[in-house]
Formats: sequence, structure tokens, C-alpha cells
Amino acid sequence: MATLRAELGGAASAHGGAVVGPDDSPDLLLALEPSARDIPGAGPDSSAGGFRLVRDDGRVTVTASSATALLHGWFHVVRLGAAAFDGPDADERHTPALGLRMLDHWDNVDVHPYMGQVERGYAGGSIFYADGRVREDLSRVTTYARLLAAVGIDRVAINNVNVHAREARLLTEDLPEVARIAAALRPYGVRTHLAVSFAAPMTLGGLPTSDPLDDGVRAWWREAADRVWAAVPDFGGFLVKADSEGQPGPFAYGRDHADGANLLAEAVAPHGGVVHWRAFVYNHTQDWRDRATDRARAAYDHFAPLDGRFADNVVVQVKHGPLDFQTREAVSPVLSAMPRTRIALELQVTQEYTGQQQHVCYLGPWWSENLSFRPWGHDGASVADVVAGHGPDAARPVAASGGGGIAAVSNVGDDAFWTGHPLAQANLYAYGRLAWDPTLDPTAVLDEWISLTFPGADGAVAPRVHDTLHAVMDDSWRTYESYTAPLGVGFMVSPLRAHYGPDVDGYEYSKWGTYHFADRDGIGVDRTRATGTGFTGQYPAPWRDVYEDLATCPDELLLFFHHVPYAHVLHSGTTVIQHVYDTHFAGVERVRDTIAAWESLSGSIPADVDARVRERLAEQLRSAVEWRDQLTTYFFRKSGVPDARGRTIY
Repeated sequence: MATLRAELGGAASAHGGAVVGPDDSPDLLLALEPSARDIPGAGPDSSAGGFRLVRDDGRVTVTASSATALLHGWFHVVRLGAAAFDGPDADERHTPALGLRMLDHWDNVDVHPYMGQVERGYAGGSIFYADGRVREDLSRVTTYARLLAAVGIDRVAINNVNVHAREARLLTEDLPEVARIAAALRPYGVRTHLAVSFAAPMTLGGLPTSDPLDDGVRAWWREAADRVWAAVPDFGGFLVKADSEGQPGPFAYGRDHADGANLLAEAVAPHGGVVHWRAFVYNHTQDWRDRATDRARAAYDHFAPLDGRFADNVVVQVKHGPLDFQTREAVSPVLSAMPRTRIALELQVTQEYTGQQQHVCYLGPWWSENLSFRPWGHDGASVADVVAGHGPDAARPVAASGGGGIAAVSNVGDDAFWTGHPLAQANLYAYGRLAWDPTLDPTAVLDEWISLTFPGADGAVAPRVHDTLHAVMDDSWRTYESYTAPLGVGFMVSPLRAHYGPDVDGYEYSKWGTYHFADRDGIGVDRTRATGTGFTGQYPAPWRDVYEDLATCPDELLLFFHHVPYAHVLHSGTTVIQHVYDTHFAGVERVRDTIAAWESLSGSIPADVDARVRERLAEQLRSAVEWRDQLTTYFFRKSGVPDARGRTIY
């Protein structure tokens, strides 16, 4: 409650008014009330529980059963502004749809020689670590926690899922430093999680094995969990990447992922802890000559047979698509395959494959599409329902726990603008808002962010600023898609520049299993049951058949599911090759329009924000032109088919 009192005092000081007692007829009353526990999901120590807002004759009362939930209610009022007090009397209950709402930081304590301070970080260094240790001054971490609480995020994993030797020690000798970070996050109700290495009993404990069925290993993890909770009583749990891209795991001992996850689940269960176990597992040493091995199949093949074997406090964390956060790929079939397991949807707020926070790319519409996707057809449950524990045939423990919720890779760093590109802050905001309520319109969410970020002297956004920012950002994800990899094919990015910019064949003859199979006759990956890898068969009806058939497969996923000739005619009426030419030229022009729109705001935007955005837009245009010229030239040289509009291709 001290945090909330400080928030109210700060607001009164900045905007007028006073903080008074409940008997002084305040315009806004915030109260902890046991009676609020009838709000679904509420509990004495829960941030999953929501709050109740009652408006009566212009006065607003917000009640909740926990300090964190009440804090969320306060930020809801702040978000509404004067509108919270206007309108007819109302009695509203606001409960998050997803009880677990988490951000994963891929921060390294040490600066990694290749990945840097923050792996896939595009906004400077870590807010937690500097010079090989936890920062002395963690005030920015508390400010960050405030930012997260304002949008409803309540859990943070504070280190990289690729746990290197230095980061592994956070679990042992550096626990006092972890406790300092947790103390900086705690005032805003944000709980701390750690990514841990499956090999920790060997690398940290000196044991000869990490076999999950070994009694000594089980005892080591129990003792490790006891030490963590002794240091951080409100600790959330462990995040694990195992048997993936070289990380150690249970496969070394002939065990499976349920064995590995349940080992940790047993250790954290007495403390009410959760184990997030990532499903990003595949063969990363493939032979590019072998067209039968399909990376997209891997997560389903590994995890679907284990449904029902994971402990109740294990959350299997599933990337939204079966590959790797591509700009466009099908929704992962794992999300619909495990009704007896708590499943979390994993998104990537950091823009690894969407312009790395150099390009404007508002991701809210993309995430909304994923959350609203209905694996069992238009009348069935959505992905949001599944991760909330409401999927069809959901086991009783899955439903009772509220499912696995949502997680995402964070996009912040120590940059002055938090996210490097000031407009990338909208993605962090949208993630939090959609995690709280997946049914929100992403355009309306962007409108909220604009209103809160660019108010004028009177507190309102100038209409010209409002409209221009929507013009710049509303369709920016599709603009980015238009000048990059087409029709769902993915991975035409540069390995040498950490996935930034075009390199059409950068992964084509590599071990990573991310191929497009372009030749003189066509392009795309045959994932059909009839002639390909059989991946379409991992989906329930009707999508298994929709994706299987060229006549019904959506254009935007055509090359994800099919290998087709360049002359194949899309549902749009154009050929594949002409679509590549048209979209890539049009995408560059849309970037030019974006720059012109932004420049029209000169003098209406803070000078530092304006300068940074102009710098990033210039780089976006340069990169978009490079994408256009490489992609169109590549496809022309492969196909020999000229552009019907006669534009310059090299």
C-alpha cells in the first residue's frame, strides 16, 4: 500500500487535489476489502485477481483484495483520465483473462562475445546488470516495474534462457543480488523468476550427473529451491530451455521433457513455485539435403505425446509459431494438442525478425491474430481460451489453475527511450494490455498508447498528431512484411548480422532447418500430408485440410505450406512472382509515405523523440530498399520472369 500512497501523492502534487481519508467524500476512493474476493481469480496474495470499479454520481470507488490488484485498478483510472468519472453510474469488474503474464529478459550478466549484453536486445545494455555484476543503482528497475504494473504485467524472468556460466551463478552465490533485484521490482507487485541451466547440479553443485531420476539430483534441486525462496520469499519460479540449440537437458540420460520439468516442479512445489519449460526444441544440426526433416514439426513431435504427464505446476511455454517468431507463420499446432497440460503462449516483443527496433513495426495486430486464432474452426475455442485453461477437454487442474497464460521476450534496455525506437514502446504497452484482455482491438490499444504518450498542454492529443501516428503505425507490421520475406516463407535474413536485413540464401544450405527451397521452377516448403513432411496433419480439423489444399490455403501462408511454381495464381488474382515484385516495391513506397507523415509533425513532437525517430526512419528506408532490390533480383534471376510493370530489377 505504500507504493499506492506514493502514486496518489505524486498525482495530487503534479495535477492538483489532495489525498484524503475515506470519510472526506473523495472523488476517488481506493480500498482493500475482503469482500472483493468474490471477484473471479482474486486472492489475498494474488495479482491475478482483478478489481471492481463503481461509479456513482461522478464519484469512483475501486476495490480489490490485494495491494497489487488495487494498484492495477489505480492505473486503470489513470489510463481513463477524466473519462473514469464521466458517464452514467456503473458497476464494473475488471479481471485479467490470463493469470500468468510474464516477460522474459534475455539479459547476460557478462557481455557475451557474440550476443552482447542482451541477446536479441536492441535498446542498449541491461537494466539489471553492468560490468559483470548486478547494478549498484536499481532505481531504474523500480521505474520499470511501475511501467509493467501500469499495463498489467506481473512477472519477470531476469536472465537469459541461454544460461551461460556467469549467469548460472545467480542461482547460488549471487542469490543476495537476485534478492536486491526482487526488492526493486516488488513495490509494484512484479515477481522475480530465474532462467536456470538443467546442468546446474553438475556445473554448480559438483555432482556427476544431472539425471532427473537420480535421487541426488532431486535433492540438489530441492535444496536450491529452498535457498532461493529463503532469499526471495515471493519468488515466482524457474524458466528452462533444455535440449535446444546446445542447451543441456534430459535427453542426455534417455529421459524426456516431462521427466526434466517434473524434477524442477517437485523442488519448487512446496513454495508455490512454477516451472516454465520452453517447447522450443528441434534438431539444429540438420542436413540441408534432407527434405523430410522439418523443423516446424519438432515441438509437436516432442511434446504432444507427453500430454498429461507434466506436473500441475509446470507450464509448457510454446512459441506462437512452429519456427521462430517469423513475421508471418502459421500458429503452432502444439497450442491445440495438449489439453491436459498448462500451456503458455510465447511472443517476442523484442523485434528480432521484425526490424530490430530500427523499423516501425507495431505488433499488436499480429499478436491479436494469434490470440484470436481458433484451432478447431470458427465456432471453437481460441488460442486465448486455451492458454487461459478454457480449451476443449481441458483437464480439471489446467482449468483450475487458469492455464499457463502468456510470456514474451522483453524489448527494453538502458537506452534513454527504453526501447531504442520510441515507437517500439507501443509494443510493450500492447503486450501488457492484450495479456490482460486478449479481446481488445489492437488499434484501440494503440490509440490508448498515443493518448498517454503524446498529450498536449491541455492533456489531450492534438488531432493531427493522433491521426498521423495512426497512419504511421496502424499497418506498419504489414508494411514490414510486404518488403521482407513473402507469403510466409520466412528466414531470408542475414546470419552474419544477427538476423537483421536481407540474405535470401543466408540459411538455405545451413544446419538450422530454415529453408525456402527456391529453384528455377518454384519456391516454398511442402508440408502437406500427401507429398511433403506431413506437418499439416498436426492440426485439428478444419485447418489440417485448409492448409493441405492449395485451393484453400491462405495466400499469406502459401509458401509456408506448399512448394509452388512462380506462375501459381494466388487468391488475389496475381502470380507468386508478380506478388513478390508488387509488394516489395509497394512496401518501399509505404515507408516513404511514413517518413513524409512523420516529418509533417515537425514542431509537434518533443525534439529528442523527433530526432531519434527520424534517424530510425532513415535506416528503415535504406533497409527496405535493400530488401526490395535483393528479393526482386533474386526471384528474377531464379525464375527468369520479368516484372510486368517494367520496374528496375538488377
